[in-house]
Amino acid sequence: MSKLSPLERRSALTLACVISLRLFGLFLIMPVFSLYAQRMPDATPWLIGLALGVYGLGQVLLQIPLGLLSDRIGRKPAITFGLLVFAAGGLVAACSHSLLGIVAGRALQGMGAVAGAGTALAADLTREENRGKVMGIIGVSIGVAFLLALILGPPLEAIGGLSGLFGATSLLALAALVLLWLIVPTPERQKAPASAAFGSVLSMLGDGRMLVLNGSVFFLHMLLTASFVGLPLLLADRLHLPVDRHWQLYLPVMVIAALVMGGCLHRMREVAQSLRIVAVCVVAIGLGLLGFALSGDHLMALGVAAAVFFSAFNLLEAALPSLVSRLAPAQLRGAAMGAYSTSQFLGAFVGGAVGGVALGRVGTDGVFFSAAALTLLWLPLVLLGARRIQGGVAASGPVAEAAP
Repeated sequence: MSKLSPLERRSALTLACVISLRLFGLFLIMPVFSLYAQRMPDATPWLIGLALGVYGLGQVLLQIPLGLLSDRIGRKPAITFGLLVFAAGGLVAACSHSLLGIVAGRALQGMGAVAGAGTALAADLTREENRGKVMGIIGVSIGVAFLLALILGPPLEAIGGLSGLFGATSLLALAALVLLWLIVPTPERQKAPASAAFGSVLSMLGDGRMLVLNGSVFFLHMLLTASFVGLPLLLADRLHLPVDRHWQLYLPVMVIAALVMGGCLHRMREVAQSLRIVAVCVVAIGLGLLGFALSGDHLMALGVAAAVFFSAFNLLEAALPSLVSRLAPAQLRGAAMGAYSTSQFLGAFVGGAVGGVALGRVGTDGVFFSAAALTLLWLPLVLLGARRIQGGVAASGPVAEAAP
């Protein structure tokens, strides 16, 4: 097993800090938003779900353009632009006193679409055989950011309100910007050829292997966002757990998820192994969602379901981008990761909308049952697509070498 070089280790750890700081800001409102948004004068289930997931719409509009831009001008300048836009969106949401204003701010936050360029930068700085490890380190950092957001979100909201949380997201984006330029290494840039904006990019985006991976991350974030429309309400209304004690569930759950991640990282070195992990995780996501709906007023049952769900989520967060970075050609990696992130955040937008509609029509349990049913569409995509991906790797190598 190849060990990380000093440059790869430094790249992984510093980029993990940059990415997790930004995502910590996004995650910070998730454990409290659906509870406190109900107090706003224009609150409806649909608007609550929309405000939670609309940042994904902004990401959809700009992920591929910013990915292509990072291929042209370099990763760091493109990421800088995205972080500044993200910070501006946080300020808009912080100054808003209605859900519609928060929707506008969250949409602007989403237009700071740096996930694709950031992941491409991580891939640029690492060897292919170590990308699974690096993506795993970044995935663990995202899991830690998620855990800290779940723990710190409620007490910070009690101190500064929702406006304070949104203001904190802007400050965190600026902190990530400082780390990006002072600590993260700058790779030797592989500039995309002039034709990359046309035939090569279209061929890559239409490749069946990439469509399977992009479809998978769409489902993953759709189900995550939909679940957080209902999960805070389930904890507060059914289990009567005060919001400032929700961390007592999330802390052991995320520790378990991190341990599962650590135990499985070594299995992500091969494409075939990663694909098997993806299929198992899809099943686990569905079972976790069913567990949320069926747990009743039993906190232990809910904890088991949450451990299954978030363990699978963390593994997929590491496996899927690693597969994309391996299959995409180096000179188009930014565009490929931009397309991947577009699918990811489109899923978040759809998940927020679907969760809001389900909450209004069939209640909290209906949110989880509806989400679990969607895994029945996701699993065949993965099982059928895995054969195509493995066959494509054996036959033609990277996407750029595949026949259109």
